[in-house]
Amino acid sequence: MNIILKNIIRFIVLILLQVTVFNNIQLSGFINPYLYILFILLLPFETPPWLLLVLAFFTGLSIDIFSNTIGIHASACVFMAFLRPFVLNIVSVRDNYDCNIEQGLSVYGFSWFFKYALILTLAHHSFLFIVEVFSFNNFGDTLIRIILSTIFTLVLVITSQFIISKK
Repeated sequence: MNIILKNIIRFIVLILLQVTVFNNIQLSGFINPYLYILFILLLPFETPPWLLLVLAFFTGLSIDIFSNTIGIHASACVFMAFLRPFVLNIVSVRDNYDCNIEQGLSVYGFSWFFKYALILTLAHHSFLFIVEVFSFNNFGDTLIRIILSTIFTLVLVITSQFIISKK
């Protein structure tokens, strides 16, 4: 399947899942799963930085439109996309990544994907929840929300990778 078509389908499915299912899950007000970030995580490595930022913006904006939030998800997604090349350099498994293969758990292994997804998910959630609260009052509650939501989202991301893995 064409990589562009695959990413368009992935975008639509993840946005629909997020707005219909995962936006309705809020456990104790501390756990909010955001599976839609998987779209940014799985974009090809050779995606130009400007395109990565634009796609991240529209991903977050799509969630903002359905969630009635004013740019919070868009800004968090752009922040995540901005950090992605740096994180790829940090967790790099070799000198260069293969451009013609699909990245993910099945290609680079659990350890690599876990580190990659953990750093970017933590960055996204930290930015999202801190901007949402926009205050350092009750920072402990915000920190608990960041940690629990990151863990829950990471479990969903890794589980989805095992489910759709080709191996």
